[in-house]
Amino acid sequence: MHFTGLSIARTIRLSSVAAVVLFGCHSSTLLCQTEPSAPLQAEPVSPAALQNNPTHPEVQPRLDIDRDPIPSPDPEGNASTGTASPLTPGGPGEIIKRKDGMYTMHQDVDEVLLSCVVVDEKGRLMLDLKRGDFHVWEDGVPQTVTSFLHMDQPVSLGILVDNSGSMRDKRAAVNEAALNLLKASNPKDKTFIVNFSDRAFLDQGFTSNVAALNRGLSRFDSRGTTAMYDAVAAAADELTRHGKLPKQVLLVITDGADNASHLDLEQAIRRVQNLGGPVVYTIGLLFGTDKEEADRARTALEKLSNETGGIAYFPRSLQDVDAIAAEVAQDIRDQYTVGYHSTDPFSRGGYRVVHVEATAPKHGRMVVRTHRGYYAKKTTALHAQTAQDVAPQ
Repeated sequence: MHFTGLSIARTIRLSSVAAVVLFGCHSSTLLCQTEPSAPLQAEPVSPAALQNNPTHPEVQPRLDIDRDPIPSPDPEGNASTGTASPLTPGGPGEIIKRKDGMYTMHQDVDEVLLSCVVVDEKGRLMLDLKRGDFHVWEDGVPQTVTSFLHMDQPVSLGILVDNSGSMRDKRAAVNEAALNLLKASNPKDKTFIVNFSDRAFLDQGFTSNVAALNRGLSRFDSRGTTAMYDAVAAAADELTRHGKLPKQVLLVITDGADNASHLDLEQAIRRVQNLGGPVVYTIGLLFGTDKEEADRARTALEKLSNETGGIAYFPRSLQDVDAIAAEVAQDIRDQYTVGYHSTDPFSRGGYRVVHVEATAPKHGRMVVRTHRGYYAKKTTALHAQTAQDVAPQ
């Protein structure tokens, strides 16, 4: 594992990992519920009882608050990327080991962080690359890689499950695959569960408790239409508001095309990018779907993943979903984090196109999956990137 300067002040964070799994559903807003159609607050329970009772899901704010029905996809007026994270005292560029064994390095400069997955021509993960093997361009201008990390970092993970009527016969297999993905993921990941159709429900807030997440997956009532774009935007907002880990991923699994969102695909992608750019993985259960609808769904899922650094999967049957879920879990755990200081000041704002390549002796041609771009923020939050039990190099 490698560690070089990674926590910084005033950072654009594109290393998000919160998996949103969309299993063929239609949604427009994210609400809280404990049963398929009941709000989370339907049965009053004291905060102390919820805190001490593992059978109750963690209480999270309603996700339909401040939405009309979804926050504007425009960059202006949206919350800054992420939430502030306290850094251990120290000067810029200084690496400090905290009392909890975590290493922190920070610099008082603007920096862009990219989550990168590197594969060879056969799709095999490349896991032995160094900082000097990565080359970054922003709007066609070469950038200098200034920070680098390759280790299994815990992530904020959002699982969006399609809850539309067409998913009724698929949910058992999908839930089992999602549960296996959770078991194969970093045990320190923080995950939330969303079931959605024409509306989206937060059925389990952020937690590492697999049993609680399994209960969240089980709270579904397959019916209604599919508002996938709205659900993705709202889930990205949930990550920004409540995700405490720097890396965030959305995993989207659905069995059809969106037919009920207020946002269109471009607006949803822009919303995700503007909220800090969580990586979006998608799984399209399009077998048996009308060809025209399947084509529309495939195009949307591929674009959603490609623009955010993820990958779209299209299993041929339900039997393939479990293996794909395991591959996604491994992909998330084997990411590189590459940072650079943009030569174009953040104060100029605007969208920047990013291109990353990796080259190394005896490795042949390699493909890097990462974000295709980001929105520069005039005012950005403070983030601490940390590495546990890894000596700084």
